[in-house]
Amino acid sequence: MNTELKTIALNDTHIKMGAKMVPFAGYNMPVRYTSDIEEHNTVRNGVGIFDVSHMGEFILEGPDALDLIQRVTSNDASKIVDNQAQYSCLPNEDGGVVDDLLVYRISESKYMLVVNASNIEKDWNWIAKYNTKNVPMTNISDDMSLFAVQGPKATAVLQKLTDTNLSDIKFYRFDHGTFAGAKEVILSATGYTGAGGFEIYVNNKEAQKVFDAIIEAGAEEGIKPIGLGARDTLRMEMGYCLYGNDIDDTTSPLEAGLGWITKFTKEFTNSDNIKKQKEAGTTKRLVAFKMVDKGIPRQGYEIQNEAGEVIGKVTSGTMSPTLGIGIGLGYIDKPFDKSETPIVIAIRNRVLKALVHKLPLV
Repeated sequence: MNTELKTIALNDTHIKMGAKMVPFAGYNMPVRYTSDIEEHNTVRNGVGIFDVSHMGEFILEGPDALDLIQRVTSNDASKIVDNQAQYSCLPNEDGGVVDDLLVYRISESKYMLVVNASNIEKDWNWIAKYNTKNVPMTNISDDMSLFAVQGPKATAVLQKLTDTNLSDIKFYRFDHGTFAGAKEVILSATGYTGAGGFEIYVNNKEAQKVFDAIIEAGAEEGIKPIGLGARDTLRMEMGYCLYGNDIDDTTSPLEAGLGWITKFTKEFTNSDNIKKQKEAGTTKRLVAFKMVDKGIPRQGYEIQNEAGEVIGKVTSGTMSPTLGIGIGLGYIDKPFDKSETPIVIAIRNRVLKALVHKLPLV
């Protein structure tokens, strides 16, 4: 097994900018530049740029590309049009999830799948297993850089660098255009922060030029490079799942609250069993909660009811920079999953009060 860390195209740039680099999903990645709280607030209130070039990208093309995507993903990809993206997942054969992903429809016969960095090889092999019609598949992950420019000021900053009217690109839509002098850049109105903005897919050869141009264009608006630490706290405030924490090979999409991306208008991997689970109802569900008592919930902590019985487990937790209190996600037995239900988080030898809360938390 290869344990050597991969590096993203701008690895040296981040080191020069003072980033603390850590191993993440097999890559050497910037976790923070200043502090998680400062970076978090920069994105919520202004604009920040994340280098998330560790993500994986596959191109599927030809007349049977959609057919294959429909076979392996839970959402109905026949409903999206050119220049539209769709959130989906790859169900496995045992009721769990291989990965969550984005499906980009470039044209009727060309799609881009964007997958989690830790699952690039696993997802490629999984999709290939079902590729019985020999759909041409290309793994372009090592050739692409991905910058997420997020925050309420993101559009104004990026508009300085392109003639494409970014205000016309609605949420989960994208366009191809010239950006910062680089051609055929994908400008996608998506993100993992809930703060608005774009994700920019660019060839590695153009990555440095594009990154530098964004930093320069955003200087007036106070743009800062943002690490994975703040990316985690931002996504938790919105209740976005992180693969490996909140969803994995053992969690059903329905338990994870992903029924909205699980469409039974078509057949897909394990769809019959997932449909039966929907009809029968799940016994547990992924919920968000806010701490009432002071304390920070962490992955693996027990969740109890008020009588002290174990009813679940924390999958993600942090101190929310926006709210100034502990927040988390976790699987909870029904009927304790309803909003405003009092629960207890067992933090080492203490039991601290919390409340189930509907999303988003901010």
